[in-house]
Amino acid sequence: MADGTRQIGQMHSFAPGPQTQRPFRDALGQFATGVTIVTAQTAQGPIGMTANSFSSISLEPPLVMWSPAKASSRYAHFIQAQHFAIHVMAYEHEDTVLKFAKSGQAFEGLDVEINAQGVPILNDCLARFECATHRVHDAGDHSIVLGRVLSAASREGEALIFCQGRFRQFDKQA
Repeated sequence: MADGTRQIGQMHSFAPGPQTQRPFRDALGQFATGVTIVTAQTAQGPIGMTANSFSSISLEPPLVMWSPAKASSRYAHFIQAQHFAIHVMAYEHEDTVLKFAKSGQAFEGLDVEINAQGVPILNDCLARFECATHRVHDAGDHSIVLGRVLSAASREGEALIFCQGRFRQFDKQA
């Protein structure tokens, strides 16, 4: 094929690069992820960001990670933050997730408290990880932020899932 891709059986094979960004993004989108809102405190007030680049890293010490995009207008705030919180969102929170995807100040109408480190925490989420920034690593057009978990909380509920460019939830029948 002209763009450096080739068909293998039913699979479409390609080398990631400038001409194959869309197929690369589509391939990455085949991996279902949970959806989070990450919050921090800035000199201008609380800030939040929707992210699906969250993962557990270590139980001892308790470490998690997330990856903000360098192109985001909120990037510098999160990279400079000494503390942050990651909130795993439930299926019923799709509207809240979309608001934080558009604006870092989407706290209005939410049940929010400020924790001991000054970080805004959302009380209505499935799980919450209150973190101290452990390390930040450069990772191409993103950074990898490792957080040492200082406190965690969770409740029962249906997770909000993002896959193939859409929000989803698990089929309760499966």
